[in-house]
Amino acid sequence: MKTLKDLFEHQLKDLYSAETQLIDALPKVAKKASDSKLKKAFEEHLEETKNHQSRLEEICESLGFSPKGETCKAMKGLIKETESFMDEADNKEIMDAGLIAEAQRVEHYEISAYGTAVRYAKELGHDDIAVTLQETLDEEYNADNTLDKLAESSLNQKAVK
Repeated sequence: MKTLKDLFEHQLKDLYSAETQLIDALPKVAKKASDSKLKKAFEEHLEETKNHQSRLEEICESLGFSPKGETCKAMKGLIKETESFMDEADNKEIMDAGLIAEAQRVEHYEISAYGTAVRYAKELGHDDIAVTLQETLDEEYNADNTLDKLAESSLNQKAVK
């Protein structure tokens, strides 16, 4: 990578890989959730994630390259950590509280990555792409906030007992 354009392309491919991995992982996570609101949040975010993947495909196509070809090692590690947690959780209350923690780690990674991609798009003069990436970034923030509210409103307290 020698230019910001090269780095931007790499970032977009990395995000595409991350979203693709999440599309595979989220149904397993949703299945483990016992709280109906948490399960619904994961299922809704799965649909958003599919949209995120489609947006990235469109962005990459408009820039003249395929989004495929990278493996997001960070997301691979976050998913592996989540799978390990799901094997270790001993009851449904701990499972739900822990799934929120694991999912928020994922959201924070995505927030960071999309924030960077928005900045790069602006720097490179791709204002329309920056708007599209910002839409995804806003959805990632909303997913994180939804998880916060679920944790704070009841699920963490249930895990205390």
